[in-house]
Amino acid sequence: MNTVYYETIDKLEKMGVNPDYVQGWAGGFLGNPEREEQRVTEAYSAGYEDGQNKTTDSAADWKEN
Repeated sequence: MNTVYYETIDKLEKMGVNPDYVQGWAGGFLGNPEREEQRVTEAYSAGYEDGQNKTTDSAADWKEN
């Protein structure tokens, strides 16, 4: 696996981004199937979409601090 994945996860965690966004981003980046419908949150969906697109465009919208 390339370093982009690890560096991005580290950056997101240090930014204080919602953990659901981070999990969604990781799943989307890796091409994993989405969570079951009842476990999907807005933050997860935003992260999943960004992960699929290999960006972190909406990460700042999900900062918890």
